[in-house]
Amino acid sequence: MTRLVRSLSDTLGTRPAAGPNYPEVGATRTGPLPAGYHHLHHTVRVGHGREAYAAAGAAVTTWAMHRATGARVDSTAGRAEPGVTLEVSMGLGRLRFTAPCQVIWTAYTDSVTGFAYGTRAGHPERGEESFVVDLHEDGTVWFTVTAFSRAAAWYTRLGGPVVRALQHAYARRLGRSLAALVAEHGTRGR
Repeated sequence: MTRLVRSLSDTLGTRPAAGPNYPEVGATRTGPLPAGYHHLHHTVRVGHGREAYAAAGAAVTTWAMHRATGARVDSTAGRAEPGVTLEVSMGLGRLRFTAPCQVIWTAYTDSVTGFAYGTRAGHPERGEESFVVDLHEDGTVWFTVTAFSRAAAWYTRLGGPVVRALQHAYARRLGRSLAALVAEHGTRGR
């Protein structure tokens, strides 16, 4: 059904623009997070050492972390790069929520790997979310989710505090999934 709707939208020329649907593009990188949005910040330790850092960075930037939570990711590329579009969806069968996004910025350095995606038309929220892995000087590897968002659909406006609680729960789930992927990589590498 979704493909039929997309096909009809393409044929009729009513498909929404692909770009971000909020004005504060890049604020998760440059800060501060903009006023008028709900803010989320979650940090968790996911491993230790350069190998754990490399595994975590790869899992984050190739959508493996998202997929490990049970999310479906359809992307125009296999790795996060600015301009890549993707749809992240969760749910079962017809009860699936789809979130169209676009990668806004990426970081690929010796000690920071990650990206942010911004919402596009059709997303139930409006805003931006970053997923960053840091290798600290003591060798610990940390994962941080930073986001600003506000409701863009009637059901997210109606859901209010429940939607925010679900967003925080999902950030924690991403951290647990990433830690499990890093641990699994460590046991395979031995």
